[in-house]
Amino acid sequence: MTANKTSQAILIKIYNSLYNEFGPQNWWPGDTAIEIIVGAILTQNTNWTNVEKALFNLKKARNLSVEALKKIPQSKLARLIKPAGYFNVKAKRLKNFMRFLDNEFAGNLNKMGKMSLPDLRKGLLSVNGIGPETADSILLYVFSKPIFVVDAYTKRFLYRHNIVGQDAEYHAIQDIFMQALHHEVMMFNEFHALIVRLGKEYCKPKPSCQQCPLNKLNYSLVYKCDYCHRYLPALRHSKRVPSFLDCDCRQ
Repeated sequence: MTANKTSQAILIKIYNSLYNEFGPQNWWPGDTAIEIIVGAILTQNTNWTNVEKALFNLKKARNLSVEALKKIPQSKLARLIKPAGYFNVKAKRLKNFMRFLDNEFAGNLNKMGKMSLPDLRKGLLSVNGIGPETADSILLYVFSKPIFVVDAYTKRFLYRHNIVGQDAEYHAIQDIFMQALHHEVMMFNEFHALIVRLGKEYCKPKPSCQQCPLNKLNYSLVYKCDYCHRYLPALRHSKRVPSFLDCDCRQ
């Protein structure tokens, strides 16, 4: 399904509504590139409060630098990041990333950042324990690569507004933003952060729809048939987004 002006206008309307409600978010929370990378890995399956505790432990122990993370024993690293949960698994994933950084870029993050977006994304996804969301967070927030980060908050609010189906896959959701919006790092950065804020304050597991800044927006029909130009609703239980093949005119 190719991008169209309808989906672009709707996403811009959503962005403006969230920005007017919350203001600039100034993400990602982190002082250095390696801190952002570590945070992106630690935040898997936990909340940011727990990640902050783990990052504090690493800082206090002077183990939040590329050199320190390369040298620290995995068992000690696991103890320091224990507040983030799944600490043994995440310690292994951090070590996997550090080996990737060392083997491919001689431990140099600046060298890593010079790779093209597709090549660097492929490399990150080859690291055991780094999936699409973590890889894209690193690409966007560390290396300023124009890619949209999709998370549970994104999927939840899009599903509730009938924009994607309940089982929509990561890349199908990502394509909605990537195809409709200009590839601007600051826009993708701010939009993702605003969606997270929306998910934390309004679009929670038990939502507060009446107070939500998106409550009065009419944008539940995003997709347009390329042939008859009729708007198509989301496929509620599909891993993909609609296309002209789902339109009645093609039956």
